[in-house]
Amino acid sequence: MFKQVRKSLGVVGLSAALAVGAAIPASAADDTIEFGWTSWADAEFVTKLARDIIEENFDYNVELSMAAIALQFEGVANGDIDGMMMAWLPETHADYWERYQDKVESLGTLYDGARLGWVVPAYVPEDQLGSIEDLHNDDVRKKLDGIIQGIDPGAGLMRLSKQTIEDYDLNYNLRSASESAMTAALDRAINNEKWIVVTGWTPHWMFGSYDLRFLDDPKGSLGDEEHIEVVVRQGFKDDYPQVAEFLENYHIPLDMLQQYMSIAQDKDYDTAIAQFKEDHQDMINDWLGK
Repeated sequence: MFKQVRKSLGVVGLSAALAVGAAIPASAADDTIEFGWTSWADAEFVTKLARDIIEENFDYNVELSMAAIALQFEGVANGDIDGMMMAWLPETHADYWERYQDKVESLGTLYDGARLGWVVPAYVPEDQLGSIEDLHNDDVRKKLDGIIQGIDPGAGLMRLSKQTIEDYDLNYNLRSASESAMTAALDRAINNEKWIVVTGWTPHWMFGSYDLRFLDDPKGSLGDEEHIEVVVRQGFKDDYPQVAEFLENYHIPLDMLQQYMSIAQDKDYDTAIAQFKEDHQDMINDWLGK
């Protein structure tokens, strides 16, 4: 899964080559950069866009390894992968950051203004369900079948959602699922005008596709606005200085990101990324220091 496996195999290959007198360039094991990513809409767009820009402008291949956030942080800290582009700080991934911050390096903010929360369709009357506090109402709980529809269990949002249930003393089941299963559940509910509460965040294409709103969170259990950082292994900047400089400059305004995420949802990520590159070449040149 991760680079360490390839490095181990590379040692074996190098030993064999030396035994027969073959010459292998010293950089042969370093021509591939590996990033972790998660199947979240924003993570997929920004990671695949970065891959394309790196491969088109530098003499490196980029490999993407899908893994849960916890495994990505661990992989970067151990040097098994080179980096990740989905560190939500200061709150959502605070526990991972506290554990690994001395073993990784941040290259700065990729985008800011991000927010986590519990989300409902706008047709749900706000005077009946406008706040997490309203979930105590028996009629509200009945309409929701006592379920908060969540995402993958390792996500920081799920950890915060569990804490939210405790903080508000709610009698609800937090249902785990993939992001796609969560949005499918939301789509079914909206098509039938049923009530639903989902764990959500911005940026996300669903806010461009549906009329949604966040529930008020008077206790602040789900945190405030956050920023998303690019995190790399120690030594990455020394090994790939030009790529590191690009990633330090890599910043996308939130509204712009959500615009192209909507294109990706309606069509596909390759189309959305190609459109972004066509529309914003000057911005990409700035990222590259051209």
